Order: sequence, then C-alpha cells, then structure tokens
Amino acid sequence: MGENDRIEFAEMFKKRTKKFVVDNIKFFRTLPKTEEAKIVGRQLLRSSSSVGANYRAACRARSQAEFHSKLSTVVEEADESAFWMEVLIEAEITKQADISILLDEANQILKIASASRKTVSK
Repeated sequence: MGENDRIEFAEMFKKRTKKFVVDNIKFFRTLPKTEEAKIVGRQLLRSSSSVGANYRAACRARSQAEFHSKLSTVVEEADESAFWMEVLIEAEITKQADISILLDEANQILKIASASRKTVSK
C-alpha cells in the first residue's frame, strides 16, 4: 500500500469511526427511559465515542509506538461497544433488529483496527 493509499484509508476510516459515534448517539436517544437502559446506554456512548476519538488521535501519533498504543485502544473500545450492544439485546432492552447494523459496524471496525495493529507490529 502506497503513501497516498494509506492517507486515503486513514481519512476514510476517520470518517467511518466518527459516523459510528454519531450513529450510537442517535441510537442512545431511542432507548427506553429506564434506569438500566440509561446505565448500559451510557457505557455504550463512552466506549463508542472513544473509538472515534482514539482513531483520530492515532492519526496524529508522533511515533509508531504511540500509533500502536492508540490503535490498541480503538480495538479495546470497539470490542467493548460490541459487548454493551450484546448486553442491550440479551437483557431485552432493545431488539436485535434495532441494533444489528451498529453491532455489525462495531465488529467490522474491530477487525480493521486489529488487522492494522498487527501490520504496524511487524
């Protein structure tokens, strides 16, 4: 992958992770107003917003080690986001159909960030 391809990918992935955050905010607004929905929903908001913020920070990393560290955080937070989505489904706070697209996106972001982290580690 050439330098231009890397830059293009990074910009596309920055937009994608930001959209992930915005989509999770919009989803949060649809949750029932129960205490457990608020608690789990806030956890999802924290982890999903961390995905976008940390990928953006990774793109501004001053070293390969810093990039790897921020990318590792993206992996952890994407996985945590998927976890909270699964909890929302299994606790019957939301229907799987209402969150399946977001859950799929969390898993795709997780796979992409994991693969990128492995590439950087080589």
